[in-house]
Amino acid sequence: MSISTKAIFFVAGSIVLSFTSNTFAAKSNSILQTKPSEPYKSYLNRDDVANSLALLPPPPQQDSPAFLADQAAYKQGHTLINTPRWALAQSDANLADSNIGKPFAQALGIVISKEKTPNTYYLLRHIMVDSGFLGTDIAKNHYQRIRPFVYYKTQTCWPQDDKLLRKDGSYPSGHSALGWSTALILSEMFPQKQNQILQRGYDFGQSRVICGAHWQSDVDAGRIIGAEIVARLHANKEFMQDFQKSKEELLKQTTSN
Repeated sequence: MSISTKAIFFVAGSIVLSFTSNTFAAKSNSILQTKPSEPYKSYLNRDDVANSLALLPPPPQQDSPAFLADQAAYKQGHTLINTPRWALAQSDANLADSNIGKPFAQALGIVISKEKTPNTYYLLRHIMVDSGFLGTDIAKNHYQRIRPFVYYKTQTCWPQDDKLLRKDGSYPSGHSALGWSTALILSEMFPQKQNQILQRGYDFGQSRVICGAHWQSDVDAGRIIGAEIVARLHANKEFMQDFQKSKEELLKQTTSN
């Protein structure tokens, strides 16, 4: 993708990103690191993705049965504090470069890293922008839904992000969109492991409820966005080329283990 090299700025709520062509430099975003080790890239442009505001229904109103279900899910998740599942939710909240792909290591039987699997590492890093930001931000910034930990005046399982999350709309969940996109992509590469991979992608989204960072309905909507983004990525030549490189790379890792 090639567009003007002039820097363009999106200012939407607390999200400020600058990009040249399809390269993004994160200034403030709950998905992208505030100080990334290198600029982010995306496979898709703004006009490539579906409008999340048009695609998704509105989030539940606070006097609705659906919101009561959201509250019940939050309270259930909150009972898991200081359990192994809480620790997993904390790990899933960490979107630092050093943690890219790590949540799926056990399901895959392969450790993803910049050093050992660079093609896969960069593929997953790129879709952080596509799924976690471009796929969700229009609805997020329109609704500016309050997050559970703010509503209940508590903190998330990953409190170092709380200041930023307070300014970033809750609906839909960018983390969940990213997790589901990742699961769909990896399960396509390894259909024989699809049950484990998809379960891990589902659990990755549920971690946001357990963390108190998102309502259940945010997570459910995020999965819709994740699936939409993957469908659109399959029409992108650059992504499909990188997908094949990543698949070959991971298959080599499988045979060498």
